[in-house]
Amino acid sequence: MTVTTSARVAAATARPAARPSNRMRAWATRAPLLPALVFMIVVTQLPFVATLVISFFDWNALYPKDRHFTGVDNYRQVVTDPDLRHSVWTTILLTVTVVLVSLVLGLAVALLLNRSFRGRGVVRTLMIAPFLVVPVAAALLWKHVLYNPEYGLFNGLLHYVGGPQPDWISHTPLLAVEASLVWQWTPFMMLILLAGLQSRDHEQIEAARVDGASDWQVFRHLTLPHLRRYLELGALLGSIYIVQNFDAVFTITSGGLGTANLPYTVYQSFYQAHENGLASAAGVLVVIGSIVIATFALRVVSSLFREEVSRA
Repeated sequence: MTVTTSARVAAATARPAARPSNRMRAWATRAPLLPALVFMIVVTQLPFVATLVISFFDWNALYPKDRHFTGVDNYRQVVTDPDLRHSVWTTILLTVTVVLVSLVLGLAVALLLNRSFRGRGVVRTLMIAPFLVVPVAAALLWKHVLYNPEYGLFNGLLHYVGGPQPDWISHTPLLAVEASLVWQWTPFMMLILLAGLQSRDHEQIEAARVDGASDWQVFRHLTLPHLRRYLELGALLGSIYIVQNFDAVFTITSGGLGTANLPYTVYQSFYQAHENGLASAAGVLVVIGSIVIATFALRVVSSLFREEVSRA
């Protein structure tokens, strides 16, 4: 009894001594992440909180002393103002068009690059190049090298075959912006879908071909269902970035001719009209929309990881 009691007492006295060491070990493993966490909070969260606070004020930078709390009036104006509503509709139309066309073209290019041929690595590298170009440089390339009515490549080709010489930006402004964004985002979609094509079950495809399935039947019943998650991921990630696109609209059309999307309208409200409160409210709405889309994107990514783990 004496030996057992002394052992219990020793164990009881040893447990509190072990707990601090475990806590210290846990803090030691988390400590290297604290600077990154502090930096992220200071750079991203504090400015967003300041923007959120300003969005509830009627605040014009030209009259800094004449600011007062207005509640949700700025958000109500964003929703009810015809120009702002048009910018929201332009943002939706621009995002949907660019994402859908980029997905279709990216799928077609991914199917071609998934085949074996000489120089496939070089072709893949060249296809990725448009996505690596700086957005402003890409917009300038399209505006001056391709769209210019006097020396642009498009009108040069039309002049060679005796066609018309249109002013692309003036006649089709929104289509001009969409084309430049599709050119830049198709490689991104292609990369995601090419990764999905390479993760297919080749034994299942070979079994389908042995049973007499055609290429279209294999694509429709095996490849396309397998690529559903990758199509969703590409659409969600592309939407997150294109909703916030500012470079192409600012560079190609300067927001004119009905091409002003919501980020450009925020820029106009803040830097030209100096309406800090109204611009902050519109910016908060853009962030909320991006967070909603990002939430779905994270769910798709996690589901893809679960599928890969289950296969392994």
